[in-house]
Amino acid sequence: MPTTPAAPSETGPEPLDPVGLSSRQPAAADLARTAARAAGELLAPPAQVRLADVVPAPELVTPDPAADFGLAEDAVIRVDADPAARDVAEQLAELLRPATGYPLPVTDSAARADGSLVLTLTSVATSTDAAGPVGAAASAPAGANAAGTGRAAAEALGDEGYRLDVTGAEVRITAGSAAGLFHGVQTLRQLLPAAVESATPVAERWVVPGGTIVDRPQFAYRGAMLDVARHFFPANDVLRVVDHLARYKLNHLHLHLTDDQGWRITVDSWPRLTEVGGSTEVGGGPGGWYTKDDYRRIVAYAARRHVTVVPEIDLPGHTNAALVAYPELAPGKTPPPPYTGTEVGFSYVDPADERTYAFVADVVGEVAALTPGPWLHLGGDEAFKVPADTYRGFIERAQTLVAATGKTVVGWHQLAPTGHADGRVLQWWGTNGDDPETADAVRRGARVILSPGNRVYLDMKYAPDTPIGHDWAGLIDVRRAYDWDPGTHLTGVPAEAVLGVEAPLWTETVTTLAEVEFMLFPRLPAIAELGWSPRSTHDWAAFRDRLAGHGPRWTAAGIAFHPAPEIPWPATSTHPIPTQHSRDEAPHSS
Repeated sequence: MPTTPAAPSETGPEPLDPVGLSSRQPAAADLARTAARAAGELLAPPAQVRLADVVPAPELVTPDPAADFGLAEDAVIRVDADPAARDVAEQLAELLRPATGYPLPVTDSAARADGSLVLTLTSVATSTDAAGPVGAAASAPAGANAAGTGRAAAEALGDEGYRLDVTGAEVRITAGSAAGLFHGVQTLRQLLPAAVESATPVAERWVVPGGTIVDRPQFAYRGAMLDVARHFFPANDVLRVVDHLARYKLNHLHLHLTDDQGWRITVDSWPRLTEVGGSTEVGGGPGGWYTKDDYRRIVAYAARRHVTVVPEIDLPGHTNAALVAYPELAPGKTPPPPYTGTEVGFSYVDPADERTYAFVADVVGEVAALTPGPWLHLGGDEAFKVPADTYRGFIERAQTLVAATGKTVVGWHQLAPTGHADGRVLQWWGTNGDDPETADAVRRGARVILSPGNRVYLDMKYAPDTPIGHDWAGLIDVRRAYDWDPGTHLTGVPAEAVLGVEAPLWTETVTTLAEVEFMLFPRLPAIAELGWSPRSTHDWAAFRDRLAGHGPRWTAAGIAFHPAPEIPWPATSTHPIPTQHSRDEAPHSS
């Protein structure tokens, strides 16, 4: 059945209202404030967050220990009048209010005041603007991760870059776009104590280490994929995954919406796709699907966090659920039984029937109309029963239908031998870096998203005793996910042809949100760093130490994660480990 959960609050818990509280119960309000301050003063000092402790590693970090900033109860957030910038400021307030209990009003940037958090949009950040950090970088202490090139300081920050300046008087984030401001906010989030992730007020010293960060991404496309076809995940679960991507500056969520086990997106012109095809999943569960309003809600929620949704309609194979709903699309015109197993390669729509292309046109047309982003993923993998020439003809015609919607085709690298479509992107999931067909497609104009199965497939087990997951591509611990170079990984594919990286999570064995998080963390931040950070910052020992500090953050946020033994987690981290497949145990985002 369709699932349409109540819309989550975009504003978070109501902030404390000191004025209203004082007018009703002045003595109680004063006592509460005094007690909170006293508790904060008695707290053992937390492990000091350093300016260089950010994940992904920034391009340029210049610490100034004499310029630490203390966030106080009377702090304000000042922002330009631009609506997109103001929305980022509101999200910053929503992030900080629950744990701090501070009102943190959002005001116009002209209303100057010490103790402020300031967000500023600027068209260009020039070398003059950033001369200080560049000059200081050469003498930055070891471990500061100061990029030696000063590239971000000497050029514009680009579409997603930002500059963060922390002084004793204020924290200022400057960017050329709202996306850059948002990424700067995620950095600021990591520079505050881990308790900032708490959903309830915490007595804490809210100190931000002083200095300057100048930062921008290495690759334009940085993403993760969630398979909602093998097991269905309600919209609220998807929203929480969006939050996880956004906190590590990943900017694309690829949704695998259709497969043999279930069809998960409403198509008005073919209603049985969800009414029949959406009612199954691996293991025989009830399945589910997204109404168009559900999908719009996911897209809008992601867009507010500067994450682009990439929908995948897998064709011509992986289509058993569609064939159960519409057997006239099957080669033999006989309805197959619903499929709840995990084998692949046995199903396909009939490439010789014109009704198939009417079906494809209707589906990609309706999905494209719901999707503001530029991409539409055609799948294209594991169509083992379709002859090569027939496959080529089908894909080339389907690419034309996608182009007619105004979208750019993305497909698994099995599309490589077929005719090139303008702007086409191949998602490479192989395990051997030598792939002549993909290299040839790149020479013909294709770009590549790298998702090597033995490096970033997040359904692979961490170790032999991991309770869920596969091992067909090998075991992937955190170091294996981190220690490779997207720019040189694929023979014959130059770095300039690499659009970015994506970490897929297939869900044949993953049934709950807790299990999704367990497979994402701590590997997702490792892959995020490969996509964002310049190669000059790549260092396993330094990354491992930075990542360790995120354990308490995930604990405070209620995120399940794998206690990878190669990471020196603080003793305060806790990490519930999924041990059984029970959908009743899945936490849902609000």
